[in-house]
Amino acid sequence: MTQFARPVGRIPIAVQVIGWISTVCGIIASFMILASVLITCQMIFIRTVLNQSTIWQTEVVIYLMIAATLIGLPYVQKLRGHVGVDLLPTMLPSRMRRGLSAATLAVTGTMIALMLFYGWEMWHLAWARNWKSETVMAIPLAIPYLAIPLGFALFLLQLLGDLWMVLSGAPIDEKGMAATSSTSSLEDL
Repeated sequence: MTQFARPVGRIPIAVQVIGWISTVCGIIASFMILASVLITCQMIFIRTVLNQSTIWQTEVVIYLMIAATLIGLPYVQKLRGHVGVDLLPTMLPSRMRRGLSAATLAVTGTMIALMLFYGWEMWHLAWARNWKSETVMAIPLAIPYLAIPLGFALFLLQLLGDLWMVLSGAPIDEKGMAATSSTSSLEDL
């Protein structure tokens, strides 16, 4: 450990809170997926066993799966579950690995901030103009569109927590990510 490295286990309270928020997002996303599966099973039952048509199931399942994907982004980032190429970071010395990690997190954060901006703009248009889906249900689109800015804002928050840990000198793993930024778990809730 270098003289600037933070001792293992000393995670700032703000980063711990970000980790807890990301865990809650993962739980919410998993329940959305579960609801989608149950609704799909109900839809199959109605169509095949009862031989009736369905009205709302397909649309709701689509919105739930999109929301689960977006709301689950911070939890996947917390677990380091996103696809990444780690050949270069594993070949670099620790200092360069930390720099590469910080640069990658900064670029990713910038991209997510742009997506957050445009997602907010799209949600606001749907809300201000009272857009509705073109289906029998006529769902106000502001409801499903809200998952876009919310998911990207929460993802950006987790990225900022990761960047904080990398820049503050927390010990890093072989891929250059702060090894302590994802240690909080469900037991910590």
